Amino acid sequence: MMRYLPHTDDEVAAMLDRVGVGSVADLFEPIPEANRCKGLNLEPQLDEFTLMTHLRELSEKNEAARSLSFLGGGMYDHHIPPAMDQLLLRSEFYTAYTPYQAEVAQGTLQAIFEFQSMVCQLFGTDVANASMYCAASGAAEAVLMARRSTRRSKILVSSAIHPHYAQTIRTYLSGVDSGTPVLEMIPVASDGRTDLDALREAVDAETAAVVVGYPNFFGCIEDLASIASATHDAGALLVTATSEPYALSLIEAPGHLGADICVGEGQAMAVPPQLGGPGVGLFSCSEKLVRQMPGRLVGETVDQDGERGFVLTLSTREQHIRREKATSNICTNHGLIALAFTIRTAMLGRRGFVDVGKLCVRGAEYLKAGIAKLDAYELPFSAPTFNEFVVRRRDGAAAPLLATLAAQGVLAGIDLSPFDFGGDDHSHDFLVAVTEKHTKADLDHLLSVL
Repeated sequence: MMRYLPHTDDEVAAMLDRVGVGSVADLFEPIPEANRCKGLNLEPQLDEFTLMTHLRELSEKNEAARSLSFLGGGMYDHHIPPAMDQLLLRSEFYTAYTPYQAEVAQGTLQAIFEFQSMVCQLFGTDVANASMYCAASGAAEAVLMARRSTRRSKILVSSAIHPHYAQTIRTYLSGVDSGTPVLEMIPVASDGRTDLDALREAVDAETAAVVVGYPNFFGCIEDLASIASATHDAGALLVTATSEPYALSLIEAPGHLGADICVGEGQAMAVPPQLGGPGVGLFSCSEKLVRQMPGRLVGETVDQDGERGFVLTLSTREQHIRREKATSNICTNHGLIALAFTIRTAMLGRRGFVDVGKLCVRGAEYLKAGIAKLDAYELPFSAPTFNEFVVRRRDGAAAPLLATLAAQGVLAGIDLSPFDFGGDDHSHDFLVAVTEKHTKADLDHLLSVL
């Protein structure tokens, strides 16, 4: 049990003096005044029974919880077995933090080791780390890793990648150079995939990495082999970002098609979507790049008696080594969500994993065929998809339609108009996702309201 020891006023004063500020409030000076919390207006405390009743009443006001949802866009609603939650409640898991002392953290270390092994099988790569915060931070760390490995600066990012991933990459790069790093967005072709001709023209001897979604944000499955060929011909590294891990149940693993660094979001196989998170970043790469990999890696060994054991093999964070030698400032991994991912993957097995994928594809293709018959809509992209696809409204913007359907209890998709995909107009488009939880009746209901 780790004790909580609060700081005394003298200790706080000594720390403030050491960093050269007068008060704790001064530490928040870089945050604009308008964005600072002005205090919490809390109601009087309640007894436990009254509080639970109050929370239940609040939850009943949540319309989205009772809606039929086809939302995706990087956060997917798949079945999570209750048995998984019970396993997560085991005390050795939910009280564990960072396994610094291997002799007292074998359970945590083994769980991470199994997680790494499963991620490698998923992506078809040699090595995986103990997880990242999310896919967005994983994609940004992959870009920094590619720059270190190739000693180049230029980054090419597909405009069809998840927009939040692209924004995170741009933010990370803004702090690594004195000037503005070279970051170029590659346009989207008419079929919904990365424009290969534009990519071949842009990639050159200064390119460190090409970053694409697999599947991409529009749900389209990229021609990864061709992208890998163009990337490697220029001596650059290929980075793939997979928001929907169940897609890898049926499509070829990116590592088998030439991807050097594969990142992804494990939420879909770990926890339900809840307020945009939490998630867990999946990160793997080829063995030749392991020394530049961010985060940490758990390895298997034997003790002095020849018994199997687990240890932290690589730790690249700044707390373990000299700051200037660190490859990342990632301070921990999302251990509990990574454990949930591991448990769910083990419960599914290879056959169960593929079965879920087939259900997703079957439902998505049924819905696509039904929408294609409706005069008011079209499917703008012809590239193959897994469980997510773009629908275009012919007679108006998507946002008013989606708001009307939401009022009827149907969250039909994600409005694409707020996102920047390189200047293309997507005000009429919305993104629809189907999972194994959608029944035929659910799909038919969406078709009827459309």
